[in-house]
Amino acid sequence: MRKLLIISLFFLVSPLFAQQFQGRVVDENKSGIPEVSIRVVGTNKYAKTDFNGNFKIDKVNKGDILSFNMLGFSSQLIVFNEETASEIVLTEAFISLDGVEVRPEMDAMQVFADVNIEVNPVNSSQDLLRMVPGLFTGQHAGGGKAEQIFLRGFDIDHGTDLNISVDGMPVNMVSHAHGQGYSDLHFVIPETVEGIEFSKGSYNADQGNFATAGSVSFKTKERIDKSSVSVEYGSFNHKRALGLFNLVADRSAQSQAYIASEYIYSDGPFVSPQNFNRFNVMGKWNNQISSTEKLVVAGSYFGSKWDASGQIPERAVASGLISRFGAIDDTEGGNTSRTNASVSYYKSFGNNTTLESRAFYTNYDFLLFSNFTFFAENPINGDQIKQAENRNLLGFETSFSKEFNGFTLNTNGGIRSDFIRDNELTRTENKTTVLSRVYYGNIDETNTYLNLNTVFKFGNFSMIPGLRVDHFYFNYNDKLSNDGIGNTEQSFLVSPKLSFILQPSPETQFFLKTGTGYHSNDSRAVIFKNNNQVLPRSYGADLGTVLKINKRILLNATLWALNLDQEFVYVGDEGIVEPSGKTNRLGADLGLRAQITDRLFFDSDITYSYARSSEEPKGENYIPLAPALTFTGGLAITNWKGFSGGIKTRVLGKRPANEDYSITAEGYFITDANVNYEFGKWRLGFNIQNLFNSSWNETQFATTSKLFNEVNPVEEIHFTPGAPFSLRTSISLRF
Repeated sequence: MRKLLIISLFFLVSPLFAQQFQGRVVDENKSGIPEVSIRVVGTNKYAKTDFNGNFKIDKVNKGDILSFNMLGFSSQLIVFNEETASEIVLTEAFISLDGVEVRPEMDAMQVFADVNIEVNPVNSSQDLLRMVPGLFTGQHAGGGKAEQIFLRGFDIDHGTDLNISVDGMPVNMVSHAHGQGYSDLHFVIPETVEGIEFSKGSYNADQGNFATAGSVSFKTKERIDKSSVSVEYGSFNHKRALGLFNLVADRSAQSQAYIASEYIYSDGPFVSPQNFNRFNVMGKWNNQISSTEKLVVAGSYFGSKWDASGQIPERAVASGLISRFGAIDDTEGGNTSRTNASVSYYKSFGNNTTLESRAFYTNYDFLLFSNFTFFAENPINGDQIKQAENRNLLGFETSFSKEFNGFTLNTNGGIRSDFIRDNELTRTENKTTVLSRVYYGNIDETNTYLNLNTVFKFGNFSMIPGLRVDHFYFNYNDKLSNDGIGNTEQSFLVSPKLSFILQPSPETQFFLKTGTGYHSNDSRAVIFKNNNQVLPRSYGADLGTVLKINKRILLNATLWALNLDQEFVYVGDEGIVEPSGKTNRLGADLGLRAQITDRLFFDSDITYSYARSSEEPKGENYIPLAPALTFTGGLAITNWKGFSGGIKTRVLGKRPANEDYSITAEGYFITDANVNYEFGKWRLGFNIQNLFNSSWNETQFATTSKLFNEVNPVEEIHFTPGAPFSLRTSISLRF
């Protein structure tokens, strides 16, 4: 009885002696490490470091054990007392799932993408997007065009339902000449990417335009440890040169800077060579003003030019008119360039209070020649179209975050303005002769937004309400009109969110996420067609769990639903995205990450989706190209006696190509592999695409086209063939 009284008295009195523990987590170069997970072992007290590695935990008792965990670093346990150092040093280590905790945050699934980028090599923008669990990409008009994206039962086209950003700078292009939300990631040099943040659905208030199926944010490195140069050569005259150059010798200096540059050339497997070439250069400087302030300045430029064979009809291949890698019109292609500049400022006020502000500018040029229908519209000159624009994009955003005892406040506001000149859709012949202009004008579009995201914590339970407010201004000046008067439209939208998280242990999380989002309409659709759905809403919900089954196995299982007030459909022969009707999607995601041995990892993601139009009769309500089943799985080995590598399989199931499923887009099963060997300062690599040399279609569309010798147009599958077996070899030197 006496012992019980003493124990009870201890638990009653100990909070009176609890202290606040604050400090900074740094690496071996004394640079702050952001996003480190900190937990008081045996309690539900959590914290994470800010942008500079700073942290604060209230009510810590003498003798409490604190764990510090970060993927890619050795975990550390410390006992808190008066002599505990305020600077915690974590050392880099081989990746291990042992120290990974399911964090009590809204997007605990983030760890799945973190594991992906740690164990899988990234050599292209396609590889970057494929780091997101369940996301598929496909190229269908030469290497310079933005990839087609598939996620959660969506054919997202080039970004219509996926919000993409890099270092807080938007990638999606509104009212783009080729497609709404067009997202060209080719300005990113893959080796400069340090991390990926992703979420599915639209449940965070800071997720704005196009965040219906989800959002992806890439973060580039703020410094590089060592300079390096590499060259790569492969099948189909593929060539690549890469340089990463550290400009500051002292790794612990307050200022760090580097320059990265890349050049690529490839002919591709096509009968008519792609002649694809691209040049990228990027520079980044960050200044650690103090332990609580940081300034980051970045700039980049990229330019590319290519020829393309486009999508070809099945009947042309079946009849022997062309081969799988042939072309009906090989005058397709284009060129594009993008220049970026950004300034970001970070400030920590202590007491878990931070401020982030950034300003950015982009100049963007786009030119694309396509021919989807060949001679269906113009039997004499052909159906080639030209799409072009020049764009200046400016924006500013500021975010404020404050953590209280049991309550977190996050607020964010900003403005983005696009000034698009000579936005054009023109019917042409041989890229030179103008036959007629369909659209030609200037667009000004501005999005002003403010959002609020809050977290209320009640022990192991969190409630997360959020609210986002958007205002859009559209102006279109039609250069084909005689009056020259601009047409304007404005729209206002409020998007509420509400989510719940139960975190019974560091290994287990259950969640229910709900919220509305939106994807904006093209300015031309808004103004010319008097479309009331200026900002069509999405309504979504996720119910699921993230589990750390044991020290080396992570599992995610989610049931989800997503409804759209208005689907967007790409109309090939007009070259624009047009609004469609309401749609419903239901599905399930299952993800697994396992560390089989210290060096061997397994990953797998599978998604099933049921997608239908809600305004069409049964049997005619299929959503074209919406995938029902996707699967990825692979093995990767890291740092074993200098060797690393992996094998990865991706499966995209067959899907309807039109509304009544009378035309089928066939699925594919593709396996890629890679192996690398490091010796001293050198690294030798081999990358194999399509290991088993499968014959597959990378992208497919149901299109009505007419060949030159045909009397009537025919609707059938038009496809871009996937690359056959190909090998690339690279060698790198670090210094």
